[in-house]
Amino acid sequence: MRMLIQRVASARVDVDEKTIGSIGKGALVFFGAHEKDALTQVSWLANKLIHLRIFTDEQGKMNLSLLDVKGSILIVSQFTLYGDCREGRRPSFSHAAQPEVARSLYEAFIKEVRKSGLAVETGEFGALMHVHLINDGPVTLIVDAP
Repeated sequence: MRMLIQRVASARVDVDEKTIGSIGKGALVFFGAHEKDALTQVSWLANKLIHLRIFTDEQGKMNLSLLDVKGSILIVSQFTLYGDCREGRRPSFSHAAQPEVARSLYEAFIKEVRKSGLAVETGEFGALMHVHLINDGPVTLIVDAP
């Protein structure tokens, strides 16, 4: 599993011109599943997200987590995180998990993150989405599950 995390001042996701998820200060998380991923990795990834120190303290150092700042989280599925662009001109998605497996992992990840008590919004799995954000920093990180 892979997360692309963006620290945001705000973010929202629209489907069919209707906002289905919206947050203020927090993290926009694009979530992708690999063909070899398993449910056993979900807890590690969720724990990494909520405890990752990506927010600045009074001294301007990135020392605060989502839990510390009581930030919100917007989780959006994105199979293209496993696009392989090394050969040719069209990305290959052959290593992305099949949709039914990816959906299961995505939903398990959301459920695990919600256990933190933080506000969690989501996109719609498999839908064409428009994501709007104000990146704070900018801060953008990629985290791969072990």
